[in-house]
Amino acid sequence: MSSESERLFAEASRVIPGGVNSPVRSWRAVGGHPLFVARGDGPYVYDADGRRYVDFVASWGPLVLGHAAPVVVEAIGRQAALGTTFGAPTALEVELAAMLVEALPSVEQVRLVSSGTEATMSALRLARAATGRDRVLKFVGCYHGHVDALLVRAGSGALTLGVPDSPGVPKGVADLTVLVDFNDFDGTRAAIRRHAADLAAVIVEPVPGNMGVVPPEAGFLEMLREETARAGTLLVFDEVITGFRVAWAGAQGRFGITPDLTCLGKIVGGGMPLAAFGGRRDLMSMIAPAGPVYQAGTLSGNPVSVAAGIATLRALRSGDAYERLDRLGTLAERRLRAVLDETTTPGTVNRVGSMLTLFLGVTAVHSYADAVRADTARFGRYFHGMLAEGIYLPPSQFEAMFVSLAHEDEHVEQLAQAAQRVLAHP
Repeated sequence: MSSESERLFAEASRVIPGGVNSPVRSWRAVGGHPLFVARGDGPYVYDADGRRYVDFVASWGPLVLGHAAPVVVEAIGRQAALGTTFGAPTALEVELAAMLVEALPSVEQVRLVSSGTEATMSALRLARAATGRDRVLKFVGCYHGHVDALLVRAGSGALTLGVPDSPGVPKGVADLTVLVDFNDFDGTRAAIRRHAADLAAVIVEPVPGNMGVVPPEAGFLEMLREETARAGTLLVFDEVITGFRVAWAGAQGRFGITPDLTCLGKIVGGGMPLAAFGGRRDLMSMIAPAGPVYQAGTLSGNPVSVAAGIATLRALRSGDAYERLDRLGTLAERRLRAVLDETTTPGTVNRVGSMLTLFLGVTAVHSYADAVRADTARFGRYFHGMLAEGIYLPPSQFEAMFVSLAHEDEHVEQLAQAAQRVLAHP
């Protein structure tokens, strides 16, 4: 008997390229057809056939409060009743911008946009204008959205599908991108110094989450800050995933690094389409209409999205949210490592805060080269086995799983027990 998800995917494939609106949702990396989700509630999602799963995808990170968090739903409803978009300034925009500036010491001014891709694209345009230089350095396996200059040896869906570069990206644009390996001290230092005269920016996920979670080695981010400052190059932190996920002040707060520009997304919109980029006042004052660097968007600062973001950040700012997220993340890491040991499964768990990845087939992952040696075929079997156990995971070896404040210890234990059963019978 075919499922409702199968029927929906067949119809979607007729009217949507590949049947999905973002490639990593296609399940190409794990096989089978994607699960169509009908609703979410706290730590759970329900598929189109009504089956319930403990969710560790969290819409790829933004649902730090869980699905349909009452404070977020109420905020969205209140604002929607007043109007969904105006194309004019609102008081809510000012409030959210002030919250971001307060939370991130490196950010003196911020511009709200609609997607992480838009944030990184705009940050690079600003960096090039501010420095008068054209080249950008990025790290192999880091994903910064589908910006032409950054869709080179990228992670996320590009890595999952095995197409790290995309047709349609002009060679001249790609030639302006310098590639180095994350956590490679010597190679990175040498590349920055070699291209210093024309290097506008170094952009980095301070904790890569799109080749699986790869923590920065001790001193690596500090080295980036020192070398970019010496070269007159701007350091851009892509905190679309890590912003308000690994700490209130993001990865820059957790690791004590001050970038020149910061890109935010996901959590700042509380699950609605919203992102931002910000930095020092002297840089941000170059953005139109204050300055000559053009950036615009009809739905930028959309009031419904902003209301959802404010409600989410208020909830995170109160109480012991980050202590609880770290504790749940630590518990998940410890239990999954124990399962690997008990089932004698080659693998490792990488974690920072409440984001983590179980890599199968490799015992240590410090870089893209390590990550791509993972056993993707076994991960595909593991994914489907976990789904049968009622656990919903990212459908790719090269993505992060997330715990949320809606999860309890019992949900982490369900994750571990399911992994024990699945990995014991590979």
